[in-house]
Amino acid sequence: MDIPTIDIPPVPRYETISIPLPTAEVPSYVPLVVPPSDLREPEGTQPETTETVESTPPPSLNIPFINAEVPLPTADTVVVAGYAAVSAVAVTTFAQPFFDTIKKKLQKLLQGKIDKWKKRKKD
Repeated sequence: MDIPTIDIPPVPRYETISIPLPTAEVPSYVPLVVPPSDLREPEGTQPETTETVESTPPPSLNIPFINAEVPLPTADTVVVAGYAAVSAVAVTTFAQPFFDTIKKKLQKLLQGKIDKWKKRKKD
């Protein structure tokens, strides 16, 4: 009687992969230099002259009974508000007939269903 044997092939040798360690670039910044609170201009220098433009004061309305000044909006604000108001009225005027038609059809449909429900409940 022969004893059975198993032929096992040799185990292949795999080389391990070398993974390098991760690296990162450290962020850097230029330091902010804050001038001291007692900073003065160097001796022998003149300050730069700038022209000041006088602006007109914003328009206001004087109410004599309560002796108060109410500021009025500037012209560009009035133009934007007027444009918004006109466009809102125009859109509402043009859209109103469409909404009325939908409202009538919906009311008719709902009233028909309510009438049917009342009729069934009565019988």
